[in-house]
Amino acid sequence: MRLRTYNQEDVNGKKVLVRVDFNVPLKNGEVADDTRITESVPNLLRLLGFGARLALVSHLGRPRGERKPEYSLEPVAHALERILKARRAKVSGVTFVRDCVGPEVERAIAPRWRGDIVLLENSRFHPGEENNDPGFSARLAAPFDAYVNDAFGTAHRAHATTVGVTAHLPSFAGMLVLKEVTALTRVAEKPRRPFVVLTGGKKVSDKLPLLQHLCGRAEAVLVGGAMVFTLARARGLATGKSLVQEDHIDACKALLQNYQDSTTKLVLPEDVVVTDDLREPKLKENRALDSIGEDEMGVDIGPQARQSFANHLSRACTVFWNGPMGVFEQKPFDAGTIAVARAIAANKSAFSVVGGGESVEAVKKLGFADAVSHLSTGGGASLEFVSGQELPGLKALAI
Repeated sequence: MRLRTYNQEDVNGKKVLVRVDFNVPLKNGEVADDTRITESVPNLLRLLGFGARLALVSHLGRPRGERKPEYSLEPVAHALERILKARRAKVSGVTFVRDCVGPEVERAIAPRWRGDIVLLENSRFHPGEENNDPGFSARLAAPFDAYVNDAFGTAHRAHATTVGVTAHLPSFAGMLVLKEVTALTRVAEKPRRPFVVLTGGKKVSDKLPLLQHLCGRAEAVLVGGAMVFTLARARGLATGKSLVQEDHIDACKALLQNYQDSTTKLVLPEDVVVTDDLREPKLKENRALDSIGEDEMGVDIGPQARQSFANHLSRACTVFWNGPMGVFEQKPFDAGTIAVARAIAANKSAFSVVGGGESVEAVKKLGFADAVSHLSTGGGASLEFVSGQELPGLKALAI
C-alpha cells in the first residue's frame, strides 16, 4: 500500500490537524504509561521543523459520546509537555483546549506561532466521532488547512478523526503510521521463512480472521491463552471450567480441518497450568491438554508447551506475536507469556514484530524491547493488517 506523505511545502505556515493515539492509561489523574505519547514525538518535531502550526486530536477510553472528566486528555497535555522539555525540543508549550470542535478551538489556534502545540479534548466526548458523522467531520476540519494521521492504533476504525476529516482536508500519513506499515508489510506480504506466528488472548473469535488468513501462509501458528480451550473443545476434549466460546466451536472445527489439509502446522499447547479459582486460587497444577479436571480452568501454557513454542521460535526467520499465553496480569500465571517473550528476544537473526498491549508489556517488562525488531503501537490494527483486512484509516490516505 502506498500512502500520501507530506513535505515542507504541504504544511509550512499552515494549521495542521494531527490525529495522534493518546489513548493511554491514567492513574490518579496522571499518565501511567507514556509510550504512545513518546512514539508520536518524532512526527510532531518534523512537522514543527517544517513550519506547521499544530493541533492534536485523539480519543481516550470509551466515554460513549458523553463528556466524562475521568476521560479528559488534560493530563496527557502535561505529560507531552514534560516529554518535549526533557528532549529539549524547541517547543514553547502545549496548550490544552476543552473541546475538539467549535469557537474555542478556533480561538486557540488563531494566534499560535511556530513552536506551540495545541491538544484538543477527547474526540469521543462527541457521538459524531465513532459514528463518523459527516457534519461532525466538517466541524473538526473547518479551522485547519491540512490533516496528518499518525495514529496507526486507530487505523482499523472508520471514525470522524481517522476517515471523515479526509474528505475536507489535504491528508497525509505521519511518520509512525509509515513505520508501522513498513514493518507489518514485511511480515504480511514477504516474510523470510520459516514464518512463525504466536497468538493468544481470551477470545478465539478475535483471532479467527488471523488464523484463517495464515492457513497455508505461515510455517507454524502457535496458539496460547484462553482461546486454546474453544479449539480444544472443537477437538472433542474436556475443558473443565476454562473459558470456551460455545458459539464458535463449529467455526473452530472447520478451522482445524483446514489446517489439517494445509502446509501450516497449527500448534496447541501439549500441557496447561490449571487452577480452581482466579481470585483465591487453592490449586496450581500442570495438566496435559486432554486431562483437565471438571472443576479446573486453564490459565497458562505449561512447561512442555513453553519449551515446544521456544523451539519453533528459535528456528524462525520471521515472527509475529499478538496476545498473552495466559492470565499475564496475575502471577504466577504469567510464566508462559514471559517464556515466549524470552524466546523471541533470544532469536537475534529473526525479524520480529510484537503487537497487543500485554505482549508489548511483557517484552518491555523483561527489558527485551531492544531485542525485538518492531513493537507495534496498534494491537487491533496490527492484527487486522496481518490478517489481510482493509484498514479504513489507511485506505483514506492511499494513493
